[in-house]
Amino acid sequence: MSRQSSWVLSPSGFAGRSLASVARSTSLVAEHAGQLGLLVWHIGVSTVRFRVTRRDMMRQFYIIGIQSIPIVLVAAALIGIVTSQQGGYQMQSQIPLYVMGSVVVESVILEMGPVLTAIVMVGRVGARITAELGTMTVSEQIDALRSVGRDPVEVLAAPRVLAMIISMPLLVSLANGVGILTGMYSAQYTLGLGSETFFYGARLFWHNYDMLYSLTKALVFGAAVPLIAVHMGLRTTGGAEGVGRTTTHSVVFMTLTILVIDAMFPPLFLN
Repeated sequence: MSRQSSWVLSPSGFAGRSLASVARSTSLVAEHAGQLGLLVWHIGVSTVRFRVTRRDMMRQFYIIGIQSIPIVLVAAALIGIVTSQQGGYQMQSQIPLYVMGSVVVESVILEMGPVLTAIVMVGRVGARITAELGTMTVSEQIDALRSVGRDPVEVLAAPRVLAMIISMPLLVSLANGVGILTGMYSAQYTLGLGSETFFYGARLFWHNYDMLYSLTKALVFGAAVPLIAVHMGLRTTGGAEGVGRTTTHSVVFMTLTILVIDAMFPPLFLN
C-alpha cells in the first residue's frame, strides 16, 4: 500500500474523518431517538396515572390553543385566498370553473390547512416551549424541582404536550373552515364563481375520509411539535447562548419533522 493510500485510510485522513463524522451523527440520532422514546413513555405513564393536574393542562390549553386562534385564522384566510387565485390563473379557459371548488377544498383540507397550521404553531408555541424549558434548565430551576420531589415531566412537559395534542385538531378544523370560505369568496370576486357552483365542484370530488385524514394529520403534528420542543428544552446547556442555539435547532428540527411526516401520509393513508 502506498504512503498516499495509507494517509487517506488513516484516522486523520479523508476516509477516517468521514467515518468519524458518520459515527458521531449516528450516535447523536440514536441519542435523540432514545431520549424522545423515554419522554413519550414518561408522559404516557404520568397521564395514565392522573399525575397531570387539570389546572396546569387548562392553563397550557389556553396559552397554546385559545391564544393561537387569531394567527391561525389569519394564516388560514391567506391560504384560501392564495389557493383560489393560483388555481383560477391555471384554469382560465381550459377547465370548467366549478372544479375550482374541489381544488380549494381538497388543497386546504388535505394539505395546506394541517401543514401550515403546524408550521405556525412551531413558531408561536414550539419555540416558546424550547426557550422556556431551556432557560429553566440552564438556570437550574429543573434541578430545583427535582430537589423538592417534583417531576419536571409531570409538572412542565406533560401539560404542554397534552394541551397541544388537544388543541391542534381544533385549530386545524377552524383553519380548514376559514380557508374554504375565503377561497370561495376569492373565487367569487376574481372569477365570478357563485357559491352554489363552488360547492357543487367541491362535492364532486369529495371523499368521506378527507376530514378524518386532515384531523389525523393534525393529531400527529400536535404530538410531534411539543415533544421535540420539550426534549430540546430539557437538554439545553451553555447559558443564554445555549438557549438561543437550542431554540434555533429545535425550530429546524420541528419544521423538518412536519415535512417528513407530511410526505409519509399520502402513501400510508391515501393509496
